[in-house]
Amino acid sequence: MKKTKVEGVDRFSGLKPADLSTGEQSSVIALALRVLEKKCAVGKRLKSPGDTKEYLRLRLADCQNEVFGAMFLDSRHRVLAVREIFQGTVDGATVYPRVVVQQALKHNAGAMILYHNHPSGVAEPSTADKAITKRLTDALSMIDVRVLDHLVVSATESTSFAERGLI
Repeated sequence: MKKTKVEGVDRFSGLKPADLSTGEQSSVIALALRVLEKKCAVGKRLKSPGDTKEYLRLRLADCQNEVFGAMFLDSRHRVLAVREIFQGTVDGATVYPRVVVQQALKHNAGAMILYHNHPSGVAEPSTADKAITKRLTDALSMIDVRVLDHLVVSATESTSFAERGLI
């Protein structure tokens, strides 16, 4: 018998993490990622900064080391690609502007959202995060690629440079 979805009914609203086994929690996370990936899929226009934050937070939640990446967007802010560009250690990742520019050109991006995680669990941007964001924004502006945001994410929170007026 084929199950059909019922519009307007939220079958998950009453669930609490404690009600789920470890396997069920993993399945819910995987399902959430698939739902968010559809919203951030190639060709889709990003509609909500909140969806983008949640997608990246879930995508990077289990990373033990820092990962730096970018969402490459066209001039209308439709997703061209989402790529992890650099892998780091537990407390840092070396980011080379030249490589980021090369990737922007490879994907023919008109705009980008930069992101990286903080495995420490604290999504507060560091001085180094602010400095590399400035360097990348300057380098990318030379090839007419606009940096819309830089998101710092942890397993439980995320910080937007744009929302803080840092970009």
